[in-house]
Amino acid sequence: MIDFHLFILQQSLSSVKIKPGTNKVAPDFKLTKRRNNFGVPLETLAQEATQCQVPFVVTQMVEYLEMFGLDHIGLFRISGSVNKIKALKQKYDQGEKVDLINDGDIDSVASLFKLFLKELPVAVFPDNLHANLLKTFEDNKNHMAERTQCLKRLLSSFPKAHYNFFQFLSTFLLKVASHSEMNHMTLENLAIVFGPTLFR
Repeated sequence: MIDFHLFILQQSLSSVKIKPGTNKVAPDFKLTKRRNNFGVPLETLAQEATQCQVPFVVTQMVEYLEMFGLDHIGLFRISGSVNKIKALKQKYDQGEKVDLINDGDIDSVASLFKLFLKELPVAVFPDNLHANLLKTFEDNKNHMAERTQCLKRLLSSFPKAHYNFFQFLSTFLLKVASHSEMNHMTLENLAIVFGPTLFR
């Protein structure tokens, strides 16, 4: 499975131009009266997660998409309903029970999933690791074995919440890609879609 995680990482690196980090400081969410699910650091959400230390909002959306969306043509490429996305996000952020089956649809849930990634204060691949990831990729372009070993070492240095999330995400994306004959979402297409949100 680690080799697939590395493939997603390598495809993402090859399809994304990374801008320099902004060194933004995430707000102290412990001081807020109501904590949201969107725009919250993975470390904070992981403290309350029960499954694979991945935020509940993510596992619920992934379970829905695995159940209904794997054969959906244009999964993650077709935008969902703005009103549905807004309503679902508001429910998650207010701590209400969310019924994706009755209140959502495939494209809206897929769009909401991408929005969750986009609004993370720190991307799945933190800014401080970008330079090393790119250097490893560039220095070992023609040496797959060496590149794989270097990337494994870098992944092991990820913050635990980010590493667990990346494992969960890439396992899900493998399932999506395994249905590419129906949904047209190959590994390369998925890397293009998700690269900009995994790397800021």
